[in-house]
Amino acid sequence: MKFILAEKKEMTQKFAADGRVIPVTRVVAGPCTVVQVKNVETDGYLSVQLGFGLKRKISNPLKGHLKNLGNFRYLREFRIDNKEAEILKVGTKVSVDNFAAGDIIQVTGTSKGKGFQGVVKRHGFHGSPKTHGHKDQLRMPGSIGSTGPQHVFKGTRMGGRMGGDQVTVHNLEVVEVNNETGEIFIKGAIPGGSNNLLMIAGEGDINIMTEVEAVLTPAVEVKVETTEVPTEEVKSDAEAIKTPVEAVEAVSEKVSE
Repeated sequence: MKFILAEKKEMTQKFAADGRVIPVTRVVAGPCTVVQVKNVETDGYLSVQLGFGLKRKISNPLKGHLKNLGNFRYLREFRIDNKEAEILKVGTKVSVDNFAAGDIIQVTGTSKGKGFQGVVKRHGFHGSPKTHGHKDQLRMPGSIGSTGPQHVFKGTRMGGRMGGDQVTVHNLEVVEVNNETGEIFIKGAIPGGSNNLLMIAGEGDINIMTEVEAVLTPAVEVKVETTEVPTEEVKSDAEAIKTPVEAVEAVSEKVSE
């Protein structure tokens, strides 16, 4: 399984090859750093903890946990198998290169908080009719139980806090991936508001980012061909000329020949 952490941005649209308009949600994902790998011996299960986003200041206990890997804003955990446990080590990075257009993924986020809401908005109740003596009872829940038990049953749908829950949407399609900017365009809507943290997972093998080693180009050897002038000829010509200037001119003529 491949996975990554991301931040939700705005909704936009993409155009398919046949001209159809596809509504998509733009998310900015990774790169994420592996900060902890849990195993069966010490923790009872296999999982990996990823760090994503940066913040200016973190607590001292969190600094000890991160071990100078970075001041991460978010830490989230994904379950892995034995094969992935061999690949993922502390300090390795996961990027959007693992995802491609056409992948089917699931996205987990926190839904928008709506505050205290009534039963019509929270549970979709039909409400009461507007006439026949109901007056101001249009959006009221109605009866919440009979007189026999003399208590309200547990789980009865009533008004209360709405939203702010963890929501997972399955079978979402990746429309486009931009590796340079770390953007993933996902078809359809995703739970949560702007800048909401998302956990993206899909089927397939995960690849880790490797440091690019600089390849040095070998130096090119430049061979300079020189013309060797016999020293005996130069010496004889220099001795025949009395002045030093004439001697230098004679040597230069020999070299040019």
